[in-house]
Amino acid sequence: MKVYSKQLVVLLTFGMIFAMIGCGIPAADSASPSSSASSVPFPSSSPALSPTIAPSMDCASPSKGGSGRHFIHPGALNNKADLDFVRGKIAAGQNPWASAFNELKTLAKPNKSTTAPLAENAQKSDARRAYANALAWAYTGDVKYAENAIGILNVWGKTFSGYPTADGQNLLQGGWIGALLGPAAEIMRCYPGWNPADMSRVQTMFRDKFYPVLNTMSSWNGNVDLTQIDAMMSIAVFNEDEAEFTLGLQRIKARFPAYFYLKSDGDVPRIAGDGSDINNFWSNPVQWVDGLTQETCRDNGHHAQYGMASALHAAEVAWNQGVDVYADHTDRFVATMELMAVQLHSGKMQGTCINNVTTTDLFDTWEIGYHHFHDRMGISLPNTHQLITTQVRRRAMNDWNIFYETLTHAGSQ
Repeated sequence: MKVYSKQLVVLLTFGMIFAMIGCGIPAADSASPSSSASSVPFPSSSPALSPTIAPSMDCASPSKGGSGRHFIHPGALNNKADLDFVRGKIAAGQNPWASAFNELKTLAKPNKSTTAPLAENAQKSDARRAYANALAWAYTGDVKYAENAIGILNVWGKTFSGYPTADGQNLLQGGWIGALLGPAAEIMRCYPGWNPADMSRVQTMFRDKFYPVLNTMSSWNGNVDLTQIDAMMSIAVFNEDEAEFTLGLQRIKARFPAYFYLKSDGDVPRIAGDGSDINNFWSNPVQWVDGLTQETCRDNGHHAQYGMASALHAAEVAWNQGVDVYADHTDRFVATMELMAVQLHSGKMQGTCINNVTTTDLFDTWEIGYHHFHDRMGISLPNTHQLITTQVRRRAMNDWNIFYETLTHAGSQ
Protein backbone atom coordinates (compact mmCIF):
# COMPACT_ATOMS: atom_id res chain seq x y z
CA MET A 1 0.00 0.00 0.00
CA LYS A 2 2.91 2.34 0.80
CA VAL A 3 4.53 1.58 -2.58
CA TYR A 4 1.35 2.51 -4.42
CA SER A 5 1.12 5.76 -2.39
CA LYS A 6 4.66 6.76 -3.37
CA GLN A 7 3.95 5.97 -7.02
CA LEU A 8 0.78 8.01 -6.84
CA VAL A 9 2.65 10.98 -5.37
CA VAL A 10 5.27 10.80 -8.12
CA LEU A 11 2.60 10.61 -10.83
CA LEU A 12 0.69 13.52 -9.36
CA THR A 13 3.85 15.60 -9.09
CA PHE A 14 4.81 15.03 -12.74
CA GLY A 15 1.22 15.65 -13.76
CA MET A 16 1.20 19.04 -12.02
CA ILE A 17 4.52 20.05 -13.63
CA PHE A 18 3.26 19.01 -17.07
CA ALA A 19 0.05 20.97 -16.62
CA MET A 20 1.95 24.10 -15.58
CA ILE A 21 4.19 23.89 -18.64
CA GLY A 22 1.26 23.18 -20.93
CA CYS A 23 -0.59 26.25 -19.61
CA GLY A 24 2.40 28.46 -20.29
CA ILE A 25 3.19 29.25 -16.65
CA PRO A 26 6.89 30.17 -16.61
CA ALA A 27 9.16 30.42 -13.62
CA ALA A 28 9.20 34.18 -14.14
CA ASP A 29 6.63 36.30 -15.96
CA SER A 30 8.25 36.49 -19.38
CA ALA A 31 5.21 38.27 -20.84
CA SER A 32 5.86 41.45 -18.88
CA PRO A 33 8.07 43.95 -20.75
CA SER A 34 11.39 44.61 -19.08
CA SER A 35 11.81 47.92 -17.29
CA SER A 36 15.13 48.40 -19.04
CA ALA A 37 16.02 47.77 -22.67
CA SER A 38 18.83 48.40 -25.09
CA SER A 39 18.32 48.98 -28.81
CA VAL A 40 17.83 45.20 -29.12
CA PRO A 41 16.32 44.48 -25.72
CA PHE A 42 14.07 41.46 -25.99
CA PRO A 43 14.13 37.79 -26.93
CA SER A 44 12.51 36.32 -30.01
CA SER A 45 8.75 36.28 -30.41
CA SER A 46 7.24 33.44 -28.41
CA PRO A 47 3.81 31.80 -28.42
CA ALA A 48 3.99 31.88 -24.60
CA LEU A 49 3.23 35.62 -24.71
CA SER A 50 -0.21 36.32 -23.30
CA PRO A 51 -2.76 37.34 -25.96
CA THR A 52 -3.68 40.37 -23.84
CA ILE A 53 -1.37 41.99 -21.33
CA ALA A 54 -1.40 45.69 -20.51
CA PRO A 55 1.98 46.88 -21.84
CA SER A 56 4.05 48.81 -19.34
CA MET A 57 5.42 50.97 -22.18
CA ASP A 58 8.57 51.18 -20.10
CA CYS A 59 11.40 50.30 -22.45
CA ALA A 60 13.93 52.88 -21.36
CA SER A 61 17.36 52.08 -22.68
CA PRO A 62 20.60 52.32 -20.69
CA SER A 63 22.51 52.67 -23.94
CA LYS A 64 23.57 55.96 -25.49
CA GLY A 65 23.85 57.22 -29.03
CA GLY A 66 27.16 57.55 -30.79
CA SER A 67 27.98 60.93 -29.24
CA GLY A 68 26.66 60.15 -25.80
CA ARG A 69 23.02 61.29 -25.99
CA HIS A 70 20.75 59.24 -23.76
CA PHE A 71 17.64 58.53 -25.82
CA ILE A 72 14.32 58.20 -24.00
CA HIS A 73 12.00 55.36 -25.03
CA PRO A 74 9.23 55.39 -26.00
CA GLY A 75 10.01 58.89 -27.10
CA ALA A 76 9.23 59.66 -30.73
CA LEU A 77 5.82 61.25 -31.27
CA ASN A 78 4.26 59.25 -28.41
CA ASN A 79 5.77 59.20 -24.93
CA LYS A 80 4.94 56.83 -22.09
CA ALA A 81 2.78 59.31 -20.16
CA ASP A 82 0.64 60.10 -23.20
CA LEU A 83 0.19 56.44 -24.12
CA ASP A 84 -0.81 55.58 -20.55
CA PHE A 85 -3.21 58.53 -20.38
CA VAL A 86 -5.01 57.58 -23.57
CA ARG A 87 -5.13 53.89 -22.59
CA GLY A 88 -7.02 54.88 -19.45
CA LYS A 89 -9.45 57.07 -21.35
CA ILE A 90 -10.23 54.29 -23.84
CA ALA A 91 -10.69 51.75 -21.06
CA ALA A 92 -13.17 54.13 -19.41
CA GLY A 93 -15.04 54.61 -22.69
CA GLN A 94 -14.45 58.37 -22.67
CA ASN A 95 -14.59 60.51 -25.79
CA PRO A 96 -13.05 61.82 -27.94
CA TRP A 97 -10.53 59.03 -27.35
CA ALA A 98 -12.87 56.01 -27.39
CA SER A 99 -14.65 56.99 -30.60
CA ALA A 100 -11.39 57.90 -32.33
CA PHE A 101 -9.89 54.57 -31.26
CA ASN A 102 -12.84 52.66 -32.71
CA GLU A 103 -12.12 54.35 -36.03
CA LEU A 104 -8.39 53.67 -35.80
CA LYS A 105 -9.01 49.96 -35.21
CA THR A 106 -10.49 49.63 -38.70
CA LEU A 107 -6.93 50.22 -39.98
CA ALA A 108 -5.26 47.86 -37.50
CA LYS A 109 -5.19 44.88 -39.83
CA PRO A 110 -2.39 42.50 -40.77
CA ASN A 111 -0.54 43.00 -44.00
CA LYS A 112 -0.21 39.79 -45.99
CA SER A 113 2.35 41.18 -48.45
CA THR A 114 5.81 39.59 -48.39
CA THR A 115 7.59 42.55 -49.98
CA ALA A 116 7.62 46.26 -49.24
CA PRO A 117 5.78 48.20 -51.96
CA LEU A 118 7.29 50.95 -54.09
CA ALA A 119 4.12 52.75 -55.22
CA GLU A 120 3.32 55.81 -53.14
CA ASN A 121 -0.24 54.91 -52.14
CA ALA A 122 0.69 51.30 -51.36
CA GLN A 123 3.49 52.53 -49.09
CA LYS A 124 0.99 54.85 -47.44
CA SER A 125 -1.37 51.95 -46.71
CA ASP A 126 1.45 49.85 -45.23
CA ALA A 127 2.73 52.67 -43.05
CA ARG A 128 -0.72 53.62 -41.78
CA ARG A 129 -1.45 49.99 -40.87
CA ALA A 130 1.86 49.70 -39.03
CA TYR A 131 1.22 52.81 -36.95
CA ALA A 132 -2.44 51.90 -36.31
CA ASN A 133 -1.46 48.44 -35.08
CA ALA A 134 1.34 49.84 -32.90
CA LEU A 135 -1.06 52.28 -31.23
CA ALA A 136 -3.75 49.61 -30.87
CA TRP A 137 -1.27 47.34 -29.08
CA ALA A 138 -0.09 50.16 -26.82
CA TYR A 139 -3.67 50.99 -25.87
CA THR A 140 -5.01 47.44 -25.41
CA GLY A 141 -2.10 45.06 -24.89
CA ASP A 142 -3.62 42.72 -27.48
CA VAL A 143 -0.70 40.79 -28.95
CA LYS A 144 -2.42 40.36 -32.32
CA TYR A 145 -1.90 44.08 -32.94
CA ALA A 146 1.75 43.86 -31.92
CA GLU A 147 2.33 40.93 -34.26
CA ASN A 148 0.58 42.80 -37.07
CA ALA A 149 2.80 45.84 -36.53
CA ILE A 150 6.12 44.02 -36.37
CA GLY A 151 5.01 41.85 -39.28
CA ILE A 152 4.77 44.95 -41.47
CA LEU A 153 7.98 46.47 -40.11
CA ASN A 154 9.90 43.23 -40.59
CA VAL A 155 8.84 43.00 -44.23
CA TRP A 156 10.18 46.51 -44.79
CA GLY A 157 13.36 45.69 -42.91
CA LYS A 158 14.02 42.65 -45.06
CA THR A 159 12.79 43.72 -48.50
CA PHE A 160 12.56 47.49 -48.96
CA SER A 161 14.88 48.40 -51.82
CA GLY A 162 14.82 52.15 -51.23
CA TYR A 163 13.86 55.12 -53.37
CA PRO A 164 15.39 55.19 -56.84
CA THR A 165 16.46 58.85 -56.66
CA ALA A 166 16.97 61.42 -53.94
CA ASP A 167 15.14 64.31 -55.52
CA GLY A 168 11.69 65.69 -56.27
CA GLN A 169 8.69 63.69 -55.14
CA ASN A 170 10.82 61.00 -53.50
CA LEU A 171 11.96 63.52 -50.90
CA LEU A 172 8.35 64.11 -49.92
CA GLN A 173 7.40 60.44 -50.17
CA GLY A 174 10.24 59.40 -47.88
CA GLY A 175 9.12 62.02 -45.39
CA TRP A 176 5.49 60.96 -45.47
CA ILE A 177 6.26 57.27 -45.02
CA GLY A 178 9.11 57.69 -42.56
CA ALA A 179 6.94 59.93 -40.39
CA LEU A 180 4.52 57.00 -39.98
CA LEU A 181 6.90 54.03 -39.84
CA GLY A 182 9.27 55.80 -37.45
CA PRO A 183 6.74 56.38 -34.63
CA ALA A 184 5.31 52.89 -35.20
CA ALA A 185 8.73 51.28 -34.80
CA GLU A 186 9.50 53.35 -31.71
CA ILE A 187 6.32 52.16 -29.98
CA MET A 188 7.09 48.55 -30.92
CA ARG A 189 10.51 48.83 -29.31
CA CYS A 190 8.55 48.15 -26.09
CA TYR A 191 7.12 44.86 -27.36
CA PRO A 192 8.94 41.89 -25.80
CA GLY A 193 8.18 39.67 -28.75
CA TRP A 194 10.15 41.62 -31.37
CA ASN A 195 13.20 39.58 -32.38
CA PRO A 196 16.35 41.73 -31.84
CA ALA A 197 17.72 40.72 -35.25
CA ASP A 198 14.52 41.86 -36.95
CA MET A 199 14.54 45.14 -35.05
CA SER A 200 18.15 45.71 -36.05
CA ARG A 201 17.28 45.09 -39.71
CA VAL A 202 14.57 47.75 -39.55
CA GLN A 203 17.05 50.21 -38.06
CA THR A 204 19.50 49.43 -40.86
CA MET A 205 16.74 49.81 -43.44
CA PHE A 206 15.94 53.29 -42.13
CA ARG A 207 19.58 54.27 -42.20
CA ASP A 208 20.37 52.89 -45.66
CA LYS A 209 17.09 53.47 -47.51
CA PHE A 210 15.46 56.49 -45.87
CA TYR A 211 18.35 58.73 -44.84
CA PRO A 212 19.32 59.52 -48.48
CA VAL A 213 15.87 60.99 -49.23
CA LEU A 214 15.45 62.65 -45.82
CA ASN A 215 18.89 64.21 -45.45
CA THR A 216 18.73 65.80 -48.90
CA MET A 217 16.69 68.90 -48.07
CA SER A 218 13.85 69.63 -50.47
CA SER A 219 13.87 73.12 -51.96
CA TRP A 220 10.18 72.91 -52.82
CA ASN A 221 7.59 74.57 -50.63
CA GLY A 222 8.48 74.37 -46.94
CA ASN A 223 5.97 71.68 -46.00
CA VAL A 224 8.18 69.14 -47.82
CA ASP A 225 11.29 69.99 -45.82
CA LEU A 226 9.19 69.99 -42.63
CA THR A 227 7.81 66.54 -43.49
CA GLN A 228 11.34 65.28 -44.00
CA ILE A 229 12.35 66.74 -40.61
CA ASP A 230 9.31 65.07 -39.01
CA ALA A 231 10.50 61.67 -40.25
CA MET A 232 14.15 62.35 -39.40
CA MET A 233 13.38 63.11 -35.77
CA SER A 234 11.28 60.00 -35.09
CA ILE A 235 13.62 57.67 -36.95
CA ALA A 236 16.65 59.14 -35.18
CA VAL A 237 15.07 58.27 -31.82
CA PHE A 238 14.27 54.70 -32.87
CA ASN A 239 17.78 54.29 -34.31
CA GLU A 240 19.39 56.05 -31.33
CA ASP A 241 21.24 58.13 -33.92
CA GLU A 242 22.78 61.23 -32.37
CA ALA A 243 24.02 62.61 -35.69
CA GLU A 244 20.61 62.29 -37.38
CA PHE A 245 18.84 63.83 -34.39
CA THR A 246 21.23 66.78 -34.42
CA LEU A 247 20.77 67.24 -38.16
CA GLY A 248 17.01 67.38 -37.62
CA LEU A 249 17.45 70.11 -35.00
CA GLN A 250 19.66 72.08 -37.39
CA ARG A 251 17.02 71.84 -40.12
CA ILE A 252 14.37 73.01 -37.64
CA LYS A 253 16.45 76.08 -36.78
CA ALA A 254 16.71 77.05 -40.43
CA ARG A 255 13.18 76.25 -41.59
CA PHE A 256 10.88 77.44 -38.79
CA PRO A 257 11.61 81.18 -39.23
CA ALA A 258 11.52 80.73 -43.01
CA TYR A 259 8.04 79.18 -42.85
CA PHE A 260 6.20 80.79 -39.90
CA TYR A 261 6.29 84.59 -40.06
CA LEU A 262 6.90 86.85 -37.08
CA LYS A 263 7.31 90.57 -37.59
CA SER A 264 9.86 90.63 -34.78
CA ASP A 265 12.23 88.54 -36.92
CA GLY A 266 12.75 91.46 -39.27
CA ASP A 267 13.29 90.38 -42.86
CA VAL A 268 12.10 86.88 -43.74
CA PRO A 269 15.15 84.60 -43.71
CA ARG A 270 16.44 83.43 -47.08
CA ILE A 271 16.28 79.70 -47.74
CA ALA A 272 17.10 77.42 -50.68
CA GLY A 273 14.28 77.41 -53.21
CA ASP A 274 12.95 80.89 -52.53
CA GLY A 275 14.22 82.12 -55.92
CA SER A 276 15.43 85.36 -54.33
CA ASP A 277 11.80 86.53 -54.45
CA ILE A 278 10.22 86.20 -51.00
CA ASN A 279 6.86 87.65 -51.99
CA ASN A 280 6.43 85.21 -54.83
CA PHE A 281 7.74 82.28 -52.74
CA TRP A 282 5.11 83.14 -50.10
CA SER A 283 2.41 83.36 -52.83
CA ASN A 284 2.13 87.15 -52.62
CA PRO A 285 0.33 87.80 -49.33
CA VAL A 286 -1.74 90.97 -49.08
CA GLN A 287 -0.85 91.41 -45.40
CA TRP A 288 2.26 90.24 -43.59
CA VAL A 289 0.93 89.41 -40.15
CA ASP A 290 2.22 87.25 -37.31
CA GLY A 291 1.26 83.63 -37.92
CA LEU A 292 1.29 83.83 -41.72
CA THR A 293 2.98 80.78 -43.24
CA GLN A 294 4.97 80.44 -46.42
CA GLU A 295 2.03 78.49 -47.90
CA THR A 296 -0.93 80.33 -46.34
CA CYS A 297 -1.78 82.04 -49.62
CA ARG A 298 -0.68 79.14 -51.81
CA ASP A 299 -4.02 77.34 -51.36
CA ASN A 300 -5.58 79.19 -48.43
CA GLY A 301 -4.83 76.81 -45.58
CA HIS A 302 -4.54 73.36 -47.17
CA HIS A 303 -0.77 72.86 -47.35
CA ALA A 304 -0.21 75.22 -44.43
CA GLN A 305 -1.90 72.66 -42.18
CA TYR A 306 0.56 70.01 -43.38
CA GLY A 307 3.48 72.33 -42.70
CA MET A 308 2.21 73.17 -39.23
CA ALA A 309 1.58 69.48 -38.48
CA SER A 310 5.10 68.40 -39.40
CA ALA A 311 6.69 71.27 -37.48
CA LEU A 312 4.71 70.43 -34.35
CA HIS A 313 5.57 66.73 -34.73
CA ALA A 314 9.28 67.56 -34.85
CA ALA A 315 8.99 69.84 -31.83
CA GLU A 316 7.09 67.16 -29.91
CA VAL A 317 9.73 64.51 -30.61
CA ALA A 318 12.41 66.92 -29.45
CA TRP A 319 10.38 67.63 -26.29
CA ASN A 320 10.08 63.90 -25.58
CA GLN A 321 13.88 63.74 -25.78
CA GLY A 322 14.39 66.62 -23.36
CA VAL A 323 15.04 69.31 -26.00
CA ASP A 324 12.61 72.24 -25.80
CA VAL A 325 12.26 73.45 -29.37
CA TYR A 326 8.81 74.80 -28.48
CA ALA A 327 10.22 77.44 -26.12
CA ASP A 328 12.21 79.23 -28.82
CA HIS A 329 9.15 79.35 -31.08
CA THR A 330 6.23 79.88 -28.70
CA ASP A 331 5.16 83.20 -30.23
CA ARG A 332 5.58 81.79 -33.73
CA PHE A 333 3.46 78.67 -33.12
CA VAL A 334 0.76 80.37 -31.05
CA ALA A 335 0.31 83.11 -33.66
CA THR A 336 0.16 80.54 -36.47
CA MET A 337 -2.36 78.31 -34.75
CA GLU A 338 -4.59 81.19 -33.69
CA LEU A 339 -4.58 82.89 -37.11
CA MET A 340 -5.14 79.68 -39.05
CA ALA A 341 -7.86 78.56 -36.63
CA VAL A 342 -9.89 81.75 -37.01
CA GLN A 343 -9.44 81.59 -40.79
CA LEU A 344 -10.66 78.01 -41.07
CA HIS A 345 -13.47 78.49 -38.58
CA SER A 346 -14.77 81.64 -40.28
CA GLY A 347 -14.13 80.51 -43.85
CA LYS A 348 -12.33 83.81 -44.51
CA MET A 349 -8.61 84.42 -44.82
CA GLN A 350 -8.94 87.60 -42.74
CA GLY A 351 -7.54 89.73 -45.53
CA THR A 352 -4.14 88.04 -45.66
CA CYS A 353 -4.44 86.72 -49.21
CA ILE A 354 -5.82 87.89 -52.56
CA ASN A 355 -8.39 85.09 -52.44
CA ASN A 356 -10.20 85.61 -49.13
CA VAL A 357 -11.99 82.22 -49.06
CA THR A 358 -10.35 79.43 -47.08
CA THR A 359 -9.94 75.82 -48.09
CA THR A 360 -12.71 73.49 -46.93
CA ASP A 361 -10.11 70.87 -45.97
CA LEU A 362 -9.58 70.40 -42.26
CA PHE A 363 -6.98 68.01 -40.85
CA ASP A 364 -6.67 66.33 -37.47
CA THR A 365 -3.47 68.15 -36.59
CA TRP A 366 -4.33 70.69 -33.92
CA GLU A 367 -4.19 68.68 -30.72
CA ILE A 368 -0.41 68.35 -30.41
CA GLY A 369 0.18 72.09 -30.41
CA TYR A 370 -2.84 72.81 -28.23
CA HIS A 371 -1.86 70.10 -25.77
CA HIS A 372 1.61 71.58 -25.37
CA PHE A 373 0.89 75.28 -25.26
CA HIS A 374 -2.43 75.14 -23.40
CA ASP A 375 -2.33 71.98 -21.28
CA ARG A 376 1.37 71.97 -20.44
CA MET A 377 2.22 75.67 -20.56
CA GLY A 378 -1.10 77.29 -19.62
CA ILE A 379 -1.29 79.59 -22.65
CA SER A 380 -4.76 80.60 -23.84
CA LEU A 381 -5.55 79.76 -27.47
CA PRO A 382 -9.27 80.56 -27.76
CA ASN A 383 -9.50 80.33 -31.56
CA THR A 384 -7.71 76.99 -31.59
CA HIS A 385 -9.90 75.67 -28.79
CA GLN A 386 -13.04 76.70 -30.65
CA LEU A 387 -11.89 75.06 -33.88
CA ILE A 388 -10.93 71.82 -32.11
CA THR A 389 -14.11 71.45 -30.11
CA THR A 390 -16.59 72.50 -32.78
CA GLN A 391 -15.01 71.11 -35.96
CA VAL A 392 -11.75 69.17 -35.69
CA ARG A 393 -13.06 66.41 -33.43
CA ARG A 394 -16.19 66.13 -35.52
CA ARG A 395 -14.95 66.11 -39.11
CA ALA A 396 -11.17 66.50 -39.44
CA MET A 397 -9.37 64.21 -41.88
CA ASN A 398 -6.36 61.98 -41.24
CA ASP A 399 -4.04 61.77 -44.20
CA TRP A 400 -0.37 60.99 -44.81
CA ASN A 401 1.67 61.97 -41.74
CA ILE A 402 -1.35 63.58 -40.05
CA PHE A 403 -2.57 60.55 -38.12
CA TYR A 404 -5.28 60.48 -35.43
CA GLU A 405 -3.85 63.26 -33.30
CA THR A 406 -7.14 63.73 -31.47
CA LEU A 407 -6.70 60.15 -30.25
CA THR A 408 -3.02 60.41 -29.40
CA HIS A 409 -2.69 63.93 -27.99
CA ALA A 410 -6.01 65.37 -26.87
CA GLY A 411 -5.54 66.56 -23.31
CA SER A 412 -8.08 66.92 -20.49
CA GLN A 413 -10.33 69.73 -21.69
